[in-house]
Amino acid sequence: MKIRNSFLLIKSSILIFCLSLAPNLFAEEKMGLGELDRLIKIHSPQKIVEGFDSKIGPTKSVQLHSKGEPTLFSIPGFKAYGCSECHQPDDLIDRSANRMRKTLKRLHSIFPDLPPAPIKQFIIQSWSGELLQPWQFAHTTFDSIRISPAAILIDSRVYGNATHLHESLHLTQPFLGAANELEAYGLNIRSDPRFLMLNFPYFADTVTAFFMPEFPEILDRFFARPTREDLIIPKEVQWFLMPFDDESLATLSIQIKKMEPILKEVERLNRKFPIEAAYLGEQTRALSLLLDIAAAKVLSLPDLKELKSERKEAFSILEQQFSKLDNTRLGYRVDRKREALMILTYKMKIKDPQIRLALYFHFLKHRYIGSDGEITLKVSDEKDLQKFVEEKRVQVTRMMKSKNFTEIERQGAARMLKAIP
Repeated sequence: MKIRNSFLLIKSSILIFCLSLAPNLFAEEKMGLGELDRLIKIHSPQKIVEGFDSKIGPTKSVQLHSKGEPTLFSIPGFKAYGCSECHQPDDLIDRSANRMRKTLKRLHSIFPDLPPAPIKQFIIQSWSGELLQPWQFAHTTFDSIRISPAAILIDSRVYGNATHLHESLHLTQPFLGAANELEAYGLNIRSDPRFLMLNFPYFADTVTAFFMPEFPEILDRFFARPTREDLIIPKEVQWFLMPFDDESLATLSIQIKKMEPILKEVERLNRKFPIEAAYLGEQTRALSLLLDIAAAKVLSLPDLKELKSERKEAFSILEQQFSKLDNTRLGYRVDRKREALMILTYKMKIKDPQIRLALYFHFLKHRYIGSDGEITLKVSDEKDLQKFVEEKRVQVTRMMKSKNFTEIERQGAARMLKAIP
């Protein structure tokens, strides 16, 4: 039923949409594009200053949880990067601590059964480097969150502290990988449908196949809006701020609520099978894989009776792609799902995207879901899985040797390494 066909539905949808914009309830005072651009320019990540010690700067120990250890807030390079010219360190730290208290309370209200996020350290980092790349708003390492001043501005003034929420959830996850991002973005889309579009690779196929066949057209309109090239404000932030079709946003909010069972299944799988989920994410490079598998389990799949002849060939193509190990063994970055769907399009001449997706989801059910209806994250090559885990060990061990790694991060990394089977 179209929303515009009923005045009552329009009112209900708009109410749901307004409620869905929960991040804005947590946002600080908003500002115009010009002022935001000016502030981002003077707070953008800088190059590392020669002779700079990343462990020197104002610190303050703050009790965020009612129980447990306090969190060490720090601003390394406070003087070296010019922060002291305009700011008082205690004021910046107190505001960050207040944001994190609200964030952790919010996370607990969404996931009351989740153990408290073990945040032992919060670093406001003014430079780009190995632990916070220029393209990263923030980065959760081990028991720690690193965030740039520009990201704090954007998150508090535009995103309603969604980045703080995203990174706090990461602290509770047992391993590494794309499934962690999928779970965290699943948290973000619950609060604002614009995050669904900004992070569409994680959600688009499931949304299109089961909830909104028109979703690709909505995406096209969302990203067709021109951004200003004269601003330093990231394009995704500009798209978020621009007015968009309220009816489409309201409809998306309704559909996101209907996605709750599969979002919860993603969370369950990522915590029950963290290593397998991480491995399959890297082996297939399909960012949405865990969500797609959850959808194949929980939702009713389209009937394939009229596709009996195509089914066998399509499953063979999908199986071949999902069994390839080039990504883990050779360092390739090929999205095996996209590759398989492209072959279905051009080799099998299946032009209807809904039919291609129907075959894909039936394949996932065939490959990953047993006769008892339970999911098994099938790994084709156990030796490759073991090699993957060993490589992650090596990567974490290498990070621990970085001169920019703090002792808190080093201890957290050591605990994670010890917990890996």
